[in-house]
Amino acid sequence: MGSFERKFISIIEIVKVTLGTILMAMAVNFIYEPLNMVTGGVSGLAIVVKSLTSLWIKGGIPVWISNFIINIPIFIWGLKVKGKKFIIKTIYANTSFTIAMMLLPVTAVAQKDYVIAAIIGGMLTGGGLGLIFGTGCSTGGTDLFSSIINKYIPHYSVPVILFITDAVIILSGVAIFGIYSGLYAAVAVYISTKVMDYLMSGGKACKQVMVISDKYKEISYHIINNIKRGVTIIDGQGMYTGEEKKILLCVVGKKELVKVTGAIKQMDEKAFIIISEIRGVYGEGFEKNW
Repeated sequence: MGSFERKFISIIEIVKVTLGTILMAMAVNFIYEPLNMVTGGVSGLAIVVKSLTSLWIKGGIPVWISNFIINIPIFIWGLKVKGKKFIIKTIYANTSFTIAMMLLPVTAVAQKDYVIAAIIGGMLTGGGLGLIFGTGCSTGGTDLFSSIINKYIPHYSVPVILFITDAVIILSGVAIFGIYSGLYAAVAVYISTKVMDYLMSGGKACKQVMVISDKYKEISYHIINNIKRGVTIIDGQGMYTGEEKKILLCVVGKKELVKVTGAIKQMDEKAFIIISEIRGVYGEGFEKNW
């Protein structure tokens, strides 16, 4: 890869991260902060801090300031654990997120309709995170904190640590703002996760199909010739019967799944079929860019 191409890719990544942080900032300033929806993360913790400090400071400490200050010790810690290269990209993403929150006005949209607000907030956050994570970057916060903690307690996975950390923040929001806001915050988190997964899979999530059948030849020929998808045969053995079995493995698009399963059932009603979701497929016939 030439220097020009590397620079071009870097520029594209910067644009994606910047756009992603703007979308996330819009979710915080237009949805979460005005409606007291604590969806986890450092920004959610910053909303809690603003409410608590409003008892002593008029209007409380702005969310963007708390977000920046809370992340400082996490970044210093992360620099030692994760390395300079990763932290520099993450610091840029968090700085961009903080500046966007500082510049955008804090005003509620959707006229305090919590259903619409949760949908819009979830889509904005999910879209932003999808763009940022797609570049191999992070905004820091609880994501970085969880990956750091994982280095010290590896028997707990990063998702588990992240879940516990965000759950504590969300519950603190429920304790302060009530269960009503908390429930819609949970809806927003669910929507953001789905949108983020969709973007990170390129919108091309596929299905993996594994078939165990005595008619494996007929089934594989049909898939190859009529559905135009490749099939891999894996040697297996049934532990109960001790018989050798041929296992067919193929990956198909969601629209092709019905054709594949329908054809298999017609050729062998006793066929054992396993279908699983896969987030991304790279190679011939699918996505070519890693």
